[in-house]
Amino acid sequence: MKSAVQRVAVGAAVTALVAGVAGCSVVGKDAQQEGAPGAKKAAAPKLAPRLIGDGSTAYTGVQPAQLKPERLKAGEKPPQFVVFSWDGAGEDSQKLFSHFRKVGKKYNATMTYFLSGVYLLPEAKSSLYLPPQHSAGRSDIGFNDAEGIRDTVRELRGAWLEGNEVGTHFNGHFCGADGGVGTWSVDEWKSEISQAKSFVKNWKTNSGLTAEQPLPFDYEKEMVGARTPCLEGQKNFVRAASELGLRYDTSGVNDQIWPEKELNVWDLSLQLVPVPGRDFETLSMDYNFMVNQSGTVKGDPASHTYWGNQMRDGLVQAFDRAYEGNRAPLIIGNHFESWNGGTYMRAIEETIATVCVQKDVKCVSFKQLADWLDAQDPAVLAKLRTLKVGEEPKGGWATYLTAAQPAKSGREKAKPVKPAAPAEPAKPAAPVVPAGKPAEKD
Repeated sequence: MKSAVQRVAVGAAVTALVAGVAGCSVVGKDAQQEGAPGAKKAAAPKLAPRLIGDGSTAYTGVQPAQLKPERLKAGEKPPQFVVFSWDGAGEDSQKLFSHFRKVGKKYNATMTYFLSGVYLLPEAKSSLYLPPQHSAGRSDIGFNDAEGIRDTVRELRGAWLEGNEVGTHFNGHFCGADGGVGTWSVDEWKSEISQAKSFVKNWKTNSGLTAEQPLPFDYEKEMVGARTPCLEGQKNFVRAASELGLRYDTSGVNDQIWPEKELNVWDLSLQLVPVPGRDFETLSMDYNFMVNQSGTVKGDPASHTYWGNQMRDGLVQAFDRAYEGNRAPLIIGNHFESWNGGTYMRAIEETIATVCVQKDVKCVSFKQLADWLDAQDPAVLAKLRTLKVGEEPKGGWATYLTAAQPAKSGREKAKPVKPAAPAEPAKPAAPVVPAGKPAEKD
């Protein structure tokens, strides 16, 4: 098995501690009476977190740095939302999790980190995982060690306190016809979801790292959405998610149009975006650009710069056609990987630096986007969904969003046309295992 911190991307084969809770203000013994001329309001005391279960998680109050959802006013142009998200988020020797936390703070971007539950489960406790249709302790991405768990928890803690979201990428990352997530029933998905939560809620007990600070959130409430491994199994996952009260899914293939709900779950799937210089589009994910460019994680070094620029430019073109057109949210997915010399990590960082600083642009997490969508007039969202990819409303936004109810609502259900080549991309070669991490086992 592979160490969980060495994330093998078996992405979609689509062509193409703790902060204290603010309490009431108090006035110090020598302070002036509050409200008197020249008086200074004393800092609110920090209250201890309320530990949950074994202390792996804790309630610390409302999450900081969240977008305040406001309903669009008549004739108001929608903001341009962009969501950057990471599959299987964990901190390993590449230190990409910590790096992109810094990038997010620099450009005022909050993101969604999809944690794989086995990243918080040590190899010695692997038998605690009971994957659907597989034997106990089986995982296609392995498990972690104490160092990796400690590092990952530290990044998750900091990320949440900075306003980022912690979702789930589930656990064992099983793909394909032989017991892959695409074959799982609704009940099997429920089991996988429950176990993903359990590994987060009990990481201290399972790892023995009892002296570490807790994660500053209640994961039962924090985990409201997911992306399935390989973008498989969406249908039954959404059914399970709906029954469990989850709020969104991002496991499918969409065009750049305004989202809608299915079974009361927001469909915030990845999107088809341009590939500059090619006559097809691919999914808005680093893995899919890599497959269409090199088909391997170690392509020709002479092409690395070009491939990264191609991905960056494709994402920026996708942003531009939404920003100047229908203002549909742009959804982007990635992995903390150094494929093709790390060129895709550079591409993402440059995309963030380009788009998140522009006027009316909000780079947010999926949860924040769902909050905003839920705050809108359903009739307005239905009318927004009638705009095609890159289509600017005739007569301008002031005219377009003054009418209450559109003649037709809801997007067409036809499945987006997938790019023509390659028809069946080969699985990338196994990446090099980082120093100090266990090697892959048969």
